[in-house]
Formats: sequence, C-alpha cells, structure tokens
Amino acid sequence: MKISLRFSTAFFALVALLSLGMRASGVDEVIAKARAAVGDESALNTLKSVHYAGNLETTVMDEKGRPKTVTVAIEIIFQKSSQQRIVATSADKIEITALDGYDAWQREQDPKDSARWRMTLLSKEQIERLRANVWENLFFYKGIERIGGQIEDLGTIEIDGKVCRKLCFDHGNGVLFYRYFDQQTGRLLLTETENGVLIRERDDTTVEGIKFPRKIITESKLPTGLTRTITIVFDKITVNEIFADSIFAVPIVGR
Repeated sequence: MKISLRFSTAFFALVALLSLGMRASGVDEVIAKARAAVGDESALNTLKSVHYAGNLETTVMDEKGRPKTVTVAIEIIFQKSSQQRIVATSADKIEITALDGYDAWQREQDPKDSARWRMTLLSKEQIERLRANVWENLFFYKGIERIGGQIEDLGTIEIDGKVCRKLCFDHGNGVLFYRYFDQQTGRLLLTETENGVLIRERDDTTVEGIKFPRKIITESKLPTGLTRTITIVFDKITVNEIFADSIFAVPIVGR
C-alpha cells in the first residue's frame, strides 16, 4: 500500500507539472503573438521611453442622461526603468503626477498665480499602481516575473465577435490587468483592471517600428452609479527620448 501511495503521489505531481508546463507554453505563445502584432522584437527590446502629447476629454452622464464634458491638454512620459510624468493643463489648473522609482508625488498649481500650489506625496498603493503602469506601457507583456509579478491564463472568451485569449497580469498587491488578445492575430482588443475599468485602444500609428494607439477610451462606474468616459487623443508620439531624472524627482519645497 505504501508503494502504491508513493506512486500515486508522484504520478499526480508529474501530471500537475506537465499541465503547468503546457499552460506556461500556451501563455508564451500568446505573448509572442501579441508582441509581434505590436512590433518586431528588436524595436520592442530597445524601447527606452515613450512621450505622448494630446488632449484628454472626460464625459460624465448626469442623472437625466445629459453628458457633461471637460477637455484638458495632456502630456505623458514613461521612461525605463520606472519613471512616469503626467501633466494635465486646463484653464484653471495644472496638475502634475510623477513617479521616480519608489517615490511619487502630485502637484496642483494655479496657472494664473504661481504662488498658489499644493503638493502631495502619493501612498504606497498609488506608487505600486504607477509602477505597474510604467511596466505595462514599456515592456509589452513580457518579463513580469522579473519584477515579482505573474501571468495567469484564464482561457478563451468572445470580445466584439472575436475569440480572445484572456490573460491576467498580476503585479501583486491587488494590481491586476486583464488583457484580451485576438486569438488569430494577437491584437489587444480590451484591457480591464481589477476594479472594473475598461480600456480600449483605437487608431494605430507606427512610430519607429512600434504600433501605438492614437486614441484610448476608458470607461468606469462612479460610486453614484453613473458612467464616466475618458477619451485621450494623441497628436504626437515619440520614442527613445532621454529625459532628465530631475523632472520625475520629488520637488524640493522652496526651489
């Protein structure tokens, strides 16, 4: 009986390992196809930074179903290994959000009066999400294990009439990105976050061998039950610029 038990344990362990290997291989194939749909390996592997500039439009439906829209200018910079800077400029406020490794901050300033401003250091949870955003925008689905994350294969699902492979990119600490890839082409059709935010990319343009969306549409449910839609349209996308560390670093108050 002991021999039989040992054999059974070893057998099921082997089956589990083989199954894990098959799942890992399947994930690798999905990621390889998804990366190929974006650009060749040389362009993806040598990417150091992405610089977006355009306009962000926020629309919220009121209780009577009437849309209220606000438009601001937006500039976004992602730079390896873990730097990010977002500047949103409207008529009454300039808002800067930046990440520098494990430090992050946000500054709001009156564009008409430079003396009127306030700065906040962001929380650990906010920093972890910003770091995940940098990885998601610069590494194109490959190598999350190197930063302590993992990928889970959640099988197939139909999106917009196409059969998709659903992968969960788990950055740890509850930060999740569910990505839906067209099983035939590898094209990303939809991204969903752990809190139900839906992100769709539209109107591809190619910059130095890499495809980027000119339009990003985000939908989320507000606590009131209303839907908020954010649409970003980029007028300019550049890659591999070199940005000084100082624009990401926490500002020294008084300077």
